[in-house]
Amino acid sequence: MDKLDLKKQLRDLFNPPKHDFVEIIVPTLSFVKIDGAGDPNTAPAYRTAVEWLYGVSYTMKFAAKDGLARDYVVPPLEALWWSDDPASFVRREKDRWQWTVMIMAPDFVTPAMFEDAVAKTLAKRDDRPASLRFEPYAEGRSLQILHIGSYDDEGPVLKRLHEAVMPGRGVTFDGPHHEVYLSDPRKTDAAKLKTILRQPVRAVT
Repeated sequence: MDKLDLKKQLRDLFNPPKHDFVEIIVPTLSFVKIDGAGDPNTAPAYRTAVEWLYGVSYTMKFAAKDGLARDYVVPPLEALWWSDDPASFVRREKDRWQWTVMIMAPDFVTPAMFEDAVAKTLAKRDDRPASLRFEPYAEGRSLQILHIGSYDDEGPVLKRLHEAVMPGRGVTFDGPHHEVYLSDPRKTDAAKLKTILRQPVRAVT
């Protein structure tokens, strides 16, 4: 049985350069999602959300393998981040952040498979986040770069994006700041963490 790897199938989305922002068009993709707010390092809801995402995502993977004879690699954790003041990301004021953590699923995973995975996860734990859902996300035109290093070192990169790159290209914000976590922070030194930083944009009118 072949194993689908969405990182390889969607290579343009997962392999940006590390020195310059590049423009891409992100297609509509399906995700398991959970919303929350607050510092991801200290908010219990963030940890609970991530645990639920992985629990449901792996249950769907096994269901696809057993029921559809389709296997796939569970994609990396991703998150959308926003705030009333975008500069709070540059200043790393994490208690002011709102977020949606999410994990992508291939197009052969159905809503019924998601609901079944949720039911099976509920049999093991009773703290289902109210915002847990399975839905498409249409991001479209975006700028992205590969950041290598600590999450807290993203500030200067985002400052350059907001104050130089975006104005220089005649674009503005068109959705939340998006991060794709290619490294496991539990196993990777902070200086070697690989994170895709993505910003949906639209032309200034």
